[in-house]
Amino acid sequence: MTAPAVLVEDLHVAYGRTWALDGVDLEAAAGTTIGVLGHNGAGKTTLIRTLTTLVPPTIGRARIDGLDVVADATTVRRRIGVTGQYAGLDEFLTARENLELIGRLTGLRRTARPRADALIEKLGLHEYATRRVGELSGGSSRRIDLAASLVGSPSVLFLDEPTTGLDPLARAGLWDVVEELTDAGTTVVLTTQYLEEADRLADHIVVLHRGRIAARGTPTELKRIVGGKVLTATVPTDRLGGLPFAPTTEHPVDGGARTRVSVTVDDAPAATALVADLHRTGTAVTDLDVTSPSLDDVFAHLAHSTGAHR
Repeated sequence: MTAPAVLVEDLHVAYGRTWALDGVDLEAAAGTTIGVLGHNGAGKTTLIRTLTTLVPPTIGRARIDGLDVVADATTVRRRIGVTGQYAGLDEFLTARENLELIGRLTGLRRTARPRADALIEKLGLHEYATRRVGELSGGSSRRIDLAASLVGSPSVLFLDEPTTGLDPLARAGLWDVVEELTDAGTTVVLTTQYLEEADRLADHIVVLHRGRIAARGTPTELKRIVGGKVLTATVPTDRLGGLPFAPTTEHPVDGGARTRVSVTVDDAPAATALVADLHRTGTAVTDLDVTSPSLDDVFAHLAHSTGAHR
């Protein structure tokens, strides 16, 4: 049986008396994307820093392609690529010069220029190749940064909130590139706060909360945690106490005069019954929707569960 590309077993990382990671277990097969979700402070960045050899485990172990991130740190670094929230490029060099420089620093020597050209071709970066990175938009420089992380042909690519601050078009372009990489066999570890991003890219997801895994599974499996259907409606705020259900989420709209509420139910008939109950109570409902759950609904559900607040 092929070993997992990423394997984490009983991982604990302490900063002083605080456990940033408190018993994390996960694995990812080659050529798949694992999404790591969680609010700020959940432990996402600490997990990435540990897997990329920057922070040693306090307890437990982590392996990349079967290599221990502590004992085999030098070899692990040659196997991985990392793209963070901000592009780590020299703004005074062109895109091609950045890629060639990184190639030479990683030991490619005479093949650094051909490798840079190959990545420019593969990622469609021709229009940026001869422009200084400091002159490019955030989305364009992020694409160059992604190319830089691929110079060494990594088997595992770490993307730590790579689309933060990007406009929707640039974000979608980066998603396309990630999907092409996994199709070609690269394993991707993705941290993100965009649930749509995880839903689109991740084969499996773990949700971190206070250094522990609050939930795990495929996007579809996580949505089943919530229920079969989500009913969302906008109602007068002064009628919240008279609703025939306890809302899972409440978001004031129209200056607070109305509130958009949602609740999860087992199936479509149950949602239909709730709509009928709202009608019988005479609640002035607007913007009524009945949909299948999203990862946003999973997050809302976990935030209200006692398990996520231990």
